[in-house]
Amino acid sequence: MALSGIQIYKLLPQTNCKDCGFPTCLAFAMKLAAKQADLDKCPHVSAEAREQLAESAAPPVRLVTLSANGKEVKSGNEVVLFRHEKTFFNPTGLFIRFYDDEPLEEIKARAKEVADYSVDYVGMALTIDGLAVQATGSGEQFAAAVAGVLDVAKWPLILIADDPEVMAKGLAAAGDVRPLIYGATPDTWEAFANLAKERGAPMAIKADSLGALAELTDQIKAAGVDEIVLDGGVRDLHSALVTNTLARRMALKKTFRPLGFPIISFPSECADDEGMVTITATQAICKYGGFVVLDRFSPATIYPLLVLRANIFTDPQQPIQVQPGVYEINDPGPDAPVMVTTNFSITYFSVANEVDGSGIPSWLLVADAEGMSVLTAWAAGKFDAERIAKAVKTTNMAEKVTHRKLVIPGHVSVLLGELEEELPDWQILVGPRESVDLPAYLKLWSAG
Repeated sequence: MALSGIQIYKLLPQTNCKDCGFPTCLAFAMKLAAKQADLDKCPHVSAEAREQLAESAAPPVRLVTLSANGKEVKSGNEVVLFRHEKTFFNPTGLFIRFYDDEPLEEIKARAKEVADYSVDYVGMALTIDGLAVQATGSGEQFAAAVAGVLDVAKWPLILIADDPEVMAKGLAAAGDVRPLIYGATPDTWEAFANLAKERGAPMAIKADSLGALAELTDQIKAAGVDEIVLDGGVRDLHSALVTNTLARRMALKKTFRPLGFPIISFPSECADDEGMVTITATQAICKYGGFVVLDRFSPATIYPLLVLRANIFTDPQQPIQVQPGVYEINDPGPDAPVMVTTNFSITYFSVANEVDGSGIPSWLLVADAEGMSVLTAWAAGKFDAERIAKAVKTTNMAEKVTHRKLVIPGHVSVLLGELEEELPDWQILVGPRESVDLPAYLKLWSAG
């Protein structure tokens, strides 16, 4: 049973020392009760009180970690149902599945293709998180597939097998990788729990209802396995949404510990049509899927899923920003144009990519607008004549160019007069309203 804020407060030192980062012990207790603080932030809580508070202070969704060769995939520790309430912490892990009855060289080739995939998105490298290997026959065949995958990509693994003896062979081939052991059912969970305990690895349990899963998780924990992943057994879009939402609501709103674990989804088992598979994966990323396993790797499908995930798992209260300053594009000289924009990441990369694609050497001056886009920052008073002028002066732009011409975004042309007052030695030019029009504008500049 979860403790109330007052009950937690009674177990704290009550010194109001502020070492936890909160003004009073009561404030800290209320945050603990709301699952918005970590008990470890209090250095003075007694061992006896810590033991009493441990269960209440634990995150409502248990953290599960897969690892290999320094690369980790984490799921859990979430404390809100909706990202705008706070933020989501651990992005959905995206895995590509291989079957051990495929030719080994084909498995290796596909695994390498997955491992090599990386695309830059507003300064972030988007990649797949790990690989899944599923047994279809003997333990030796399974072990060979696991070893083959690891030969080309020592990445976090999900090992899938119905037979505990087959799973044991796959685990042996996985070496020091810490995989997710998937395949336990209400009939086989004890054997899988023994493997997970021996290995020190998380395990997944599959049942045909949330009630059946809840009955099993306490038994699995009693057997010595704390990191558990849930599979509600449903394989259609509507049922998956209902099951995932109920599990997360029970964990967060009711502090129902038996369902307080990450959820695994298999979109490829929900539909034959690739479009529906993508829709199912999209739903899982948005609605509480901790791990998503796909059968097919296609950059055209994976890229939008990775971008979606990046958007869902960024803090909505902290805009993605780039460092303010001067960025040199296409090796500019003293006669190259100088353009100014804000440090909102998407704005910067939109402008920088268009300028880079034009092939025209340019200086891009990025002003500190607290991570806001051009119009938003202007409306909030964060991208005004004073800030732009400050950016020009603090970056010593006058020493880098000889022409004293500054191009401002067309959306803030209203700043023209004020900027001329702030920068009397500079000629202020109004550029395009949209970044896509910059190449044509720069060609006119180059033409004189």
